[in-house]
Amino acid sequence: MDALPLDRTEGTADHTVDTLTYRIQICIVTAMSSSLHALGRWCHRHGRLVLVGWLAALLAAMLFAVGVGKGTHDDFSLPGTEGQEALDALERTFPQIAGVSAQIVLVAPDGSTVDDPAVRSAIDATLANVRAMPLVDEALSPFDDLVDGTVNDERDAAIVQVQFAGGPGDITEAVKDELQATADPLRDIGARVEFGGGAFMNTGPTITWMEAAGVVVAFVVLWITLGSVRAAGIPIMTALVGAGITMSLIWALTAVVSLASPTPLLALMIGLAVGIDYALFIVSRQREEQAAGVAPDEASGRAVATAGSAVVFAGITTLIALAGLAIARIPFLTWMGVTASASVAIAVAVAVTLLPALMGLAGPRLAPRGNGRQARHPIARRWVRSATVAPWATIVLVVAGLAALALPGRELQLALPGNGTAEHETTQRAAYELIDEYFGPGFNNPILLQADIVQSMDPVGLMDALGAEVAAFDGVDTVALATPNPTADTGVVQFFPTTAAENPATARLVERLRDAGPRFADEYGVHTAVTGQTAMEIDVSDQLSATMLPFGAFVVVLTVIFLSTVFRSVVVPVKAAAGYLLSVGVSFGAVVMVFQWGWAAEVLGVDHVGPVISFLPILLMGVLFGLAMDYELFLVSRMKEEFGRDGDPGRAVTAGFLASGRVVTAAAVVMLAVFVAFVPESDAMVKPIAFALAIGVFVDAFIVRMVLVPAVMAVLGRRAWWMPAAFERLLPRLDVEGDALHERVARETWPDEPVVIAADGLRLRSGLRVERLRVPAPLLVVEGAAADRAEVLALLTGRSPSTPAPVRVGQYVLPFDAARLRRDAVLADWPGRTDRGSVAEELRRLGAEDPGAAVSATTAALGAAGCSVREIDLDTPLDRLRAAERAVLAVAAAPVRVVAVDLAELSDADVDHVLAALGWVADDRIVVAGVAPGQPPQDAHVLDLTARWELTSA
Repeated sequence: MDALPLDRTEGTADHTVDTLTYRIQICIVTAMSSSLHALGRWCHRHGRLVLVGWLAALLAAMLFAVGVGKGTHDDFSLPGTEGQEALDALERTFPQIAGVSAQIVLVAPDGSTVDDPAVRSAIDATLANVRAMPLVDEALSPFDDLVDGTVNDERDAAIVQVQFAGGPGDITEAVKDELQATADPLRDIGARVEFGGGAFMNTGPTITWMEAAGVVVAFVVLWITLGSVRAAGIPIMTALVGAGITMSLIWALTAVVSLASPTPLLALMIGLAVGIDYALFIVSRQREEQAAGVAPDEASGRAVATAGSAVVFAGITTLIALAGLAIARIPFLTWMGVTASASVAIAVAVAVTLLPALMGLAGPRLAPRGNGRQARHPIARRWVRSATVAPWATIVLVVAGLAALALPGRELQLALPGNGTAEHETTQRAAYELIDEYFGPGFNNPILLQADIVQSMDPVGLMDALGAEVAAFDGVDTVALATPNPTADTGVVQFFPTTAAENPATARLVERLRDAGPRFADEYGVHTAVTGQTAMEIDVSDQLSATMLPFGAFVVVLTVIFLSTVFRSVVVPVKAAAGYLLSVGVSFGAVVMVFQWGWAAEVLGVDHVGPVISFLPILLMGVLFGLAMDYELFLVSRMKEEFGRDGDPGRAVTAGFLASGRVVTAAAVVMLAVFVAFVPESDAMVKPIAFALAIGVFVDAFIVRMVLVPAVMAVLGRRAWWMPAAFERLLPRLDVEGDALHERVARETWPDEPVVIAADGLRLRSGLRVERLRVPAPLLVVEGAAADRAEVLALLTGRSPSTPAPVRVGQYVLPFDAARLRRDAVLADWPGRTDRGSVAEELRRLGAEDPGAAVSATTAALGAAGCSVREIDLDTPLDRLRAAERAVLAVAAAPVRVVAVDLAELSDADVDHVLAALGWVADDRIVVAGVAPGQPPQDAHVLDLTARWELTSA
């Protein structure tokens, strides 16, 4: 026997724990790469089946949505707050006030007033029509003694308050149309009539030709980038399928959950953008593999395992960031995050399954023409050279410029949408403007003071006194109503402020009224609370503003942890987080300049200049985080790969940029096309979000990642990849670029010599290191202590926490093929632990496919080994078998190719007999036998774990 020394390191507890942790991490990483590789190949080979499955899922989702969907509703509730609790109480005790309401705003014909007989008669006729509607609970005449302020001072305009008995889901478009038809008597006399209020706030999502134009632009970009119509069409098809399923499921979700109207559009926008981008990364990698001569199915497997791994990790980080919107503890925003996360998850699932299926249907035709190589990247080369020729100057200019553009973001004002942000041609926008013109801005924003008056002996007098108290507050225009409910246990003061809801003065008025609660309790003996839609919107905006800092900290910490794990670096994630914050700041600044200052508002179709939707900042931070990590990942990972080749940091920056810049540029342009398409035609809620995302993507991709990052990496040099050893041990290992698969491909022909079992640098948990193992025969005997022996047997059957060292067992290479080996290997439990039952029963327990053949093989092997053989058949009782016969039978019965069995419990003589017999059984399988120290015969291939020697050749 040829032997080499083993290296035994004194094992410590810390060393054992670190080694085990590292092995588990490697196992997880390689399992993911190998699983994605297998998934990509399977989907490629079964393209029609996968395509039919996804189309069936799309059809089922659409039918489900049509069958159960109820539509969206802008329910901006905030559980747990004073305003929400008071509003919930009013719904129980005073539903006439708290339910869904509408406003009929009328302006008398020119030269007339609402007191003219003809106008008064038309108002009465309209009121009669409204009260005849089944869902209407009450319609208050503007001349009713109970209300004040519903006729303006000039007496040429009036407001009819309509209260519905149903919930938001009951106010359908048909109900709104019926309500609008009730005003025909007013229209007949020439009066202008418009409709507003809460019933008209929700218009639902609308998809216009601009969104389709964005998809067309994305297709053109893909065509230019990939140079193939077929290759460009596949990402569009997969993104549309994913978006269709997402939209259908969201619409079906409205049957059980109240979703805000922008929720479906936001999910569509995000789903389309990431769906196309994720598919682009995978298609590009698959075509590169085909250009290198790899078979189409293998190319799809490798693309899904490499670029697909990056897509999965990018999707997970985006999903976590969007799900983090729940930090705000606002239901409608949480559901926005959940649905947006679902759109990303579906996009990832489609990218790693449907995409390789379509690539399989395309076959070799998807391969690029010629050798598939790109040109020498003259534009990209000049770009990166200009960014790195004077890196400090680049850094200063970029940071200073972006910081200056971010400064206007300090003036960002937030508010929830209302009828004042609706499109100009809608009746609710017209009603809002008429109220603003004829009554004042505060009349669009009624506020309620709710009072618990159950102890009062004079509820009417008490409410009159509270109404007078409210009217005395600065900022209150008119107290319209101060009345107890019919059961005199709850009272309400409805009043209008002098300022609009988004005006900070209105929020201060609400705060002063709440601060007056203790005084009202002392003077009147009642508990009061300020509520109503306006107060609730103020509460939601305040809550969102207060959440921005913790959510921002969550995203930044997530950035640092994720990138530290990926790149094994300290400064790279810090640089990435700083760049992300710059991108977010510039987005905020651009939103202020356009939507609050009015710059280029007409060009972008901005109808309303003022505060933007309250959840824009937190939503932007969540979505932009995922996109920024995509660009950082694909750019910097290639730079790290190039640095690993020769250790030259300058060359690595340039080469990495040239290798990934083209695809990242195309991905960013696709994102821009999708987001920009939602800006001109979207409603006031979606428009600023789409605009902010478009600015954020442009700045992050083209300035931060493609200018600032190369400059910073050039300055850092080798220091970019430094990380303290202690910190590195704490972090898990993520293979976001499928490095495990690359190594698996490189190990296809390892080792050079023909062997059955091989290993290099194998370290056991005890500290023992097997430097080099080569076994040319299908039988290996492992001699050693019980723990070492068990670990080797488990490892060679794919059942041990994996090792970074390469190990070959037949056709399987570990750690990459551990799952496949596990399915084709068994740790045999030879039947020496029980004497009950027959041979047939024991073989069934062992899973023998052909019990008769197993018995015949056992007797033949024992006979060939020179053992005395007794007659054995399926009816033979187990207690009549010798231990050696049982051990050989267990191996012969195994229904797999690789069998490991521990023989340490046998006597030395039995071990000799069993190993001799296993030499015959192992002709069609690989057998690994464990024995105690001193047991193995001299003519076997032995891995001796008891001494400093190991077998290296036959």
